[in-house]
Amino acid sequence: MIALLAGTIAVKEADRVVVRTPSGVGYECFVPTRVLAQLPPPGHPVELHTHLAVREDDQTLYGFTSAEERRVFRRLITASGIGPKLALAILSTLSGERIVRCIRERDLATLVAVPGVGKKTAEKLVVELADKTEDLVAERGASVATASDAATKALVRLGYGAAEADDAVRRALAADGKRKTADLVKAALAYLAGH
Repeated sequence: MIALLAGTIAVKEADRVVVRTPSGVGYECFVPTRVLAQLPPPGHPVELHTHLAVREDDQTLYGFTSAEERRVFRRLITASGIGPKLALAILSTLSGERIVRCIRERDLATLVAVPGVGKKTAEKLVVELADKTEDLVAERGASVATASDAATKALVRLGYGAAEADDAVRRALAADGKRKTADLVKAALAYLAGH
């Protein structure tokens, strides 16, 4: 099992990177778009926590910036009908902590906002995993979480993609921990306008 991949980014594409190790071997690694946005450009060092999915005719490596995010990915693929590609799509749209909170709180609306996740799939995730997330970290702070959700939904209504809106709100929260929805929306819009 390949658990950790360290080296230099040789190629960075829409949904994957190729990491060249010090021995000269290049590993293709599929990553959530959220992770891809955080990674440096080619030529820079990187370290990814990885999951190797093995099938009869294929071996695919998936990479994450933290061991916790990889644990969320592994938990998602234990649900029936959730393969690595769909789990990656979910982690591309929502943070691992947000996913865990959505499952625990049975927040189907947020899960259904993920491309490729319909109502039945969201219900399946909640039913099968609700009691299997005790060891995973969820977003903390109900008031902040509620404001965060409301701000994200407001940005989506304004025409931004769910992943883009969620990322902008997370960055706004990280910058100064705003707790009011209106302040979060304003700060997230400023971030989006600058990118």
